[in-house]
Amino acid sequence: MGTFHLIRKNLTRKKLRTTFTLLSIIIAFLLFALLGGLSRAFSLGVELAGADRLVTMHRVSFIQPIPVSYVNRIQSIEGVETALHQTWFGAYYQDNRQQMGLFPTDLETFREVYPEYSIPDDQWQRLLNNQTGILVGQAMAEDYDWEVGDRIPMFSSIFPQQDGSFSWDMDVEAIFTGSGNNADEMQIFMHYDYFNEARAFGTDTVGWIVTKIEDPDQADQVAEAIDQRFANSPTETKSSTEAGWTASFAAQIGNIGLMVQMVLGCVFFTLLLITGNTMAQAVRERTSELAVLKTIGFSDRRVLWMVLGESLLVAIIGGVIGLLLGYLFIQGAANALSQFLPGLAMSWDAALIGLVLAAGLGVVTGILPAWQAGRLKVIDALARG
Repeated sequence: MGTFHLIRKNLTRKKLRTTFTLLSIIIAFLLFALLGGLSRAFSLGVELAGADRLVTMHRVSFIQPIPVSYVNRIQSIEGVETALHQTWFGAYYQDNRQQMGLFPTDLETFREVYPEYSIPDDQWQRLLNNQTGILVGQAMAEDYDWEVGDRIPMFSSIFPQQDGSFSWDMDVEAIFTGSGNNADEMQIFMHYDYFNEARAFGTDTVGWIVTKIEDPDQADQVAEAIDQRFANSPTETKSSTEAGWTASFAAQIGNIGLMVQMVLGCVFFTLLLITGNTMAQAVRERTSELAVLKTIGFSDRRVLWMVLGESLLVAIIGGVIGLLLGYLFIQGAANALSQFLPGLAMSWDAALIGLVLAAGLGVVTGILPAWQAGRLKVIDALARG
């Protein structure tokens, strides 16, 4: 009789108990996949941030506007190569529950600041020649089936036009891709002049300024020089590296990494206690049977591996199912939240870590009952029975 056959028979003996243990493991690894994907989404912006770019915003908050004239004043600072401004438009297309990242900006200098964006030259010229033209990321265009030449009505939840309409007609004139997968393709950029002339309020102000610097090693010094330039003015600024700005933006909703680790730690600790107790109980119930197996020739090592195999099999099966379900949930959520969390996905590294955790869970919860079963004396076991 094979060891695997005995493991399978032992697991199916108490079907309800095995099912509940399996479900607890599945739920734990489902949470692992979901929280891991969420953590990756919030950290992706920091990973993609340019090392040679600074972000300057209002000292109080990025929702407070700053004068567009600050751009020229920043460009005159030593160490600055070029600069452009951006503003949060609050855009949505058809469904106001699905806002997207659309930013009025100076498209004339856009490619100088963001060289990682690849844009066909013919499309680029069309974009510059059309004030209502927009630059759309490839992923965004695919999501909405947009093509170059399409005219689309875009809506703003913040900025009405001077006639009171929140609808803005725009033309898809160019589609960009991220060179080497190093850019967020879930973004749209429009001409600032069109936006500034047509909006009902906030004329000649912007949300923040992105500055490309000559030497990334001088980022702190240039950032300090920018803020000193506007110190004691009605609109003081706060400058930081793009990575630091992105990280602080994500930190406004909390330390995602720490929260993920705390939740997963509590889940796996509880699971460790439940599964370990289940395995110990299963061994105690079969004390007489284990003695019989040893009587007919089963070695201590074989009994040990048989009991450990039960724990490993349950943990690995539960872990794999949980990770697969997590992957499916993340795929569905990524499509629904693509505008807000473009990096929402489960990486291969996370899947591999999950499998290692599942195997480790099986070993940790099964090693003590297995060791006790392996050391079990036949006479003692029969006496207990």
